[in-house]
Amino acid sequence: MCGIIGIAGRSPVNQSLFDGLTVLQHRGQDAAGIVTCEDGRLFLRKDNGLVRDVIRTRHMLNLHGNIGIAHVRYPTAGSAASAEAQPFYVNSPFGITLAHNGNLTNSAQLKDELFRSDLRHINTTSDSEILLNVFAHELQQRSKLSVDPDDIFAAVAAVHRRVRGAYAAVLLIVGFGLVAFRDPNGIRPLVFGRRETEKGTEYMVASESVALDVLDFRRVRDVAPGEVVLFDLEGRIHARQCAEHPTYSPCIFEFVYLARPDSIIDQVSVHKARLRMGEYLAEKILRVWPEHDIDVVIPIPDTSRTAALQMASILGIKYREGFIKNRYIARTFIMPGQKTRKKSVRQKLNPIDLEFRGKNVLLVDDSIVRGTTSEQIIQMAREAGARRVYFASAAPPVRYPNVYGIDMPAARELIAHGRTEEEVAHAIGADYLIFQDLADLEEAVRRGNPRLQRFDSSCFTGEYVTGDIDRDYLECLARDRADAAKTPKAPHAESAIIDLHNNA
Repeated sequence: MCGIIGIAGRSPVNQSLFDGLTVLQHRGQDAAGIVTCEDGRLFLRKDNGLVRDVIRTRHMLNLHGNIGIAHVRYPTAGSAASAEAQPFYVNSPFGITLAHNGNLTNSAQLKDELFRSDLRHINTTSDSEILLNVFAHELQQRSKLSVDPDDIFAAVAAVHRRVRGAYAAVLLIVGFGLVAFRDPNGIRPLVFGRRETEKGTEYMVASESVALDVLDFRRVRDVAPGEVVLFDLEGRIHARQCAEHPTYSPCIFEFVYLARPDSIIDQVSVHKARLRMGEYLAEKILRVWPEHDIDVVIPIPDTSRTAALQMASILGIKYREGFIKNRYIARTFIMPGQKTRKKSVRQKLNPIDLEFRGKNVLLVDDSIVRGTTSEQIIQMAREAGARRVYFASAAPPVRYPNVYGIDMPAARELIAHGRTEEEVAHAIGADYLIFQDLADLEEAVRRGNPRLQRFDSSCFTGEYVTGDIDRDYLECLARDRADAAKTPKAPHAESAIIDLHNNA
């Protein structure tokens, strides 16, 4: 889960890229980066940290140009070292830089092919650098001194044939413009919009529509699975379907947790989808637990608020805010390492005792992944005086690894893996636990866009939409991406014009 932005403007885009990244900060808090282009030169700033800490005023002054891309990262594959920060760059052909959201499932094979057949060197463990080099190689096969839309369409079509997994990407090609494309299953989101200025039409691509909203871009539409959308330097837009068998299979966890509620993804309002999740979950409680003795519904902020509010309304029970959140602590789910996540829960949330004392409390969260947060919050509720603590999850039990860019790599780290729902309730210390049914979760999203007949729900079902995941792959993934493998490396900032002029 990362956030990407690209802007083809008519005036300097550095401030817009910065502002857009801050809106997408929830998608990644490990690293940030911006690349801009002016007069054939690329200007880069990237490093580990939050957007506001990585990109300061002195860096903004050196990010010249009317076109650029940007990225916020959270680590799944690779390490947490700043060498993995994006955007990535290759000088041949033309000069290309890329920002990528997702995870490639055949990256080891591709890396070997790039070295043995394409004669390209990969300098990091990031699959985003692999994706960039595959695209660059395929574009170079056209053997031309300049690039046109047909060349790019052909290159991305070749990428689709070679690459497996999830990828939403935006590239800046020197002398041409922006390129945006999405994998044939549309697993990770990508949307574009436009705005009219005195100098002409400007275009923007982003992971979520909320980034368009805050910069006054009008949302045009989502990039379709397998589609390529080009924005050239003359302000023209070109689009073509470049996959042989595209199928809408968006990641359902985007709607559960990852995306901001004010975003629209694949024509579905995330806010309304979460309202429907609360609706279905409340109806399940009335169906399977009609004799409940719940006194109050309390959400675990922030992503569960929408569902919890709808649940309380349907159940006819009081809704109360029972936890105060420290907004200067990062999202615990996307922190690298179980030890860091565990330490941060009590720093992030503090209970309001009077909302718990002597009451039977229903806590509502968007999901239960490792169980770290849930267990500690339930204990906090008891310490605050709750008589009984019940727990509801707006998502089904997470029992299988995610291989498409969400940090759920090892089944052994998932509290529901190999456990019944009753055993999960005991493990996290809940007096009663209820999960959303998968059919209800998918229908909660599908009601916003009936065209979405298939989802990537693999973390709930173990069925992977790309069809190339086997036991050996999952074992390798667990070994390489488990918490024990995510040891932060020494800092190594990268801040430069690509031709090595320093901008530190």
